[in-house]
Amino acid sequence: MQMPQAVAAAAKQAIEALKAAKFTIATAESCTGGLVAGALTSISGASDVFHGGFITYANTAKSTMIGVQARLIRDYGAVSAQVARAMADGARNRANVNLAVSITGVAGPQGGSEKKPVGLVYLACATHEGTRVVEKRFGDLGRDGIREAAVLAALELVIDVATNGVEADKPPPVEVKAKSTEPKAKLRTR
Repeated sequence: MQMPQAVAAAAKQAIEALKAAKFTIATAESCTGGLVAGALTSISGASDVFHGGFITYANTAKSTMIGVQARLIRDYGAVSAQVARAMADGARNRANVNLAVSITGVAGPQGGSEKKPVGLVYLACATHEGTRVVEKRFGDLGRDGIREAAVLAALELVIDVATNGVEADKPPPVEVKAKSTEPKAKLRTR
């Protein structure tokens, strides 16, 4: 099967980044149904780093296969940052790998809402350093277009985390102002 050129190039770069980092990888996929795993394994040499993948399309599969708490799905919905994080963490722990990437989203054409429109995708990448979660709003590119964009975004996330670490994409910390040295007003008591 022929991968789209951008996906194949990103998959090759992801395999190279994983090899350079001496990382193994597992995937946990919902709306992409195994396409990230398929892209990675389309590259010769993937067996050096690719452990396996979890296709957790159903909510019960998310819970039984990779340990996503049903409470998270109930409270935040299957398409949420919280569930994406739990999917990546669960896949990493269940597969005993260095890095796991997860995807959950609304590929459409049905299933979208005002709060969670078609094209909303959450990705997460977990390592021993922690887990980075990314929200993407691709818009209504059509089901295939959203899934392809999500796969590409997941591969780019893997490349970035394998190369730069989980924390690399975080904003700088907020400065905390020093406490005032002025005396506090005395409280009157009755």
